[in-house]
Amino acid sequence: MTEVLQYEFFQNALLACCLSSVLCGMIGTYIVTRRLVFISGGITHASFGGVGFGLYAGISPVASAAVSAVLSAFGVIWLRRQKDIREDSAIAILWTLGMSLGIIFSFLAPGFTPDLSSYLFGNILTVTDSDLIYLGCLTIIVILFYWLFLRAIIAVAFDEQFARSRHLPVELIEYVMMGLIALTIVATLRIIGIVMVISMLTIPQTTANLFSERFRGIMLLSVLWGMLGSVGGLLFSYFYNIPSGASIIFMSVLLYICCKGFFFLQGRFRKIRLSKS
Repeated sequence: MTEVLQYEFFQNALLACCLSSVLCGMIGTYIVTRRLVFISGGITHASFGGVGFGLYAGISPVASAAVSAVLSAFGVIWLRRQKDIREDSAIAILWTLGMSLGIIFSFLAPGFTPDLSSYLFGNILTVTDSDLIYLGCLTIIVILFYWLFLRAIIAVAFDEQFARSRHLPVELIEYVMMGLIALTIVATLRIIGIVMVISMLTIPQTTANLFSERFRGIMLLSVLWGMLGSVGGLLFSYFYNIPSGASIIFMSVLLYICCKGFFFLQGRFRKIRLSKS
């Protein structure tokens, strides 16, 4: 175990696990509370169009994916306010458009095309210093934004109409949070991949919700469960030589099942004791 920690790529992977757990724990709590899981999934797949365009234009696929994700996020907000199209239909259009553009651009890209599976399924062991800098800067930005506007974020997440009645900057919070969701998705592409990135934004939060129903409690516990799942999945993938993205999701789901089973058994034992007394 101590030998693997000497490798720089594994050190980078561990740091990426910690940063992404903090980032996804905070952003994912807003997503789950506001019930934006399907919308976030649409943004995730729409970002693949940016990846394909980056390969075609010879620019950074991550940078172009960030632009594509942010534009898609703002587009979702605009489409949600239109009355002539259903929200789920609009998200499906963005979802399929992004994936189709990504495939078309990557097919038309001149020269050798890098392995697209690293963007679709992730490979945390290939995380670079620039990826860590992006993750670190975005994590600091999110922490500062939550520190300054946490009450407004909670109000908008639970009850938008109540937030408007209190004259809170609802539209500003919405646009900033959707932008941060998009950037978080892009930041975790190399770690977990487009196909499964939404899992890091929902599974730890669902596990945390078993222990707490308060926004702050869910957020803090999501960070903890996210770290346990990502670090455990990383070690599992390393020692058994299997894809890291799938291992992290598997470990996160396993943690949820264990916690859910614990509460189920606890409830059963409580009922048995009450029936005997």
